[in-house]
Amino acid sequence: MGFKITIFDPMSQRFYYLILSCLCLCASCAEEKVDEGLKAGDLIFQDLDCGPMCTAIETVTEGVNGRDFSHCAMVIEEHDTLKVIEAIGAEVQITSMSEFLQRSNKVLAARLKTSDKGVISRAVKYSKTLLGKPYDDVFLLNNDQYYCSELLYESFKVANHGKPVFELEPMTFVDPKTKTYYPVWVDYYSQLKCPIPEGKPGLNPGSISRSDKLLFFKPMDVVFY
Repeated sequence: MGFKITIFDPMSQRFYYLILSCLCLCASCAEEKVDEGLKAGDLIFQDLDCGPMCTAIETVTEGVNGRDFSHCAMVIEEHDTLKVIEAIGAEVQITSMSEFLQRSNKVLAARLKTSDKGVISRAVKYSKTLLGKPYDDVFLLNNDQYYCSELLYESFKVANHGKPVFELEPMTFVDPKTKTYYPVWVDYYSQLKCPIPEGKPGLNPGSISRSDKLLFFKPMDVVFY
């Protein structure tokens, strides 16, 4: 799509530059940036490209600025080294930054917009108390198990004195095109011998990434796409 601009006189030329400036400003607002490195408490959203399940997650919930995300984690600092804490595999665990990015470098970083920096530090502290907790295979809240988005949700909720920072939404496992459950979810829950939790409250990386409480940026110390 292009724009055709006709300049009739000096006044309209000034108007043209005004419009151009506004367009540039709007484009820059689409994804705000902070020119600094990662810090403990920052969030990282990742497109894992793990096959049909990741595709199903990304399709039902679009990420910020149309991005696809199927995983998320929180940055922590251990012995002066930045790592991530994440719910993946069998449990909540700490992963080196290099190992995390080896899975996929299709990631974006975000920082919570808050004047109370204590919220961030408390979220990091609480997340560490969940280390070793089982991964939540069924994606249900309040069962002492955690999936990746739930780990972030609970950590910041506790840090914010019980008030949720990120919003829950009714979960869906339905293909928007066919209006039927994705076959990958039918097989998945059949193996778990559990009903598909359609409509239950939950969240995923895409929905968290769209939160207006987050400021996205590209750190200087990590190459992100």
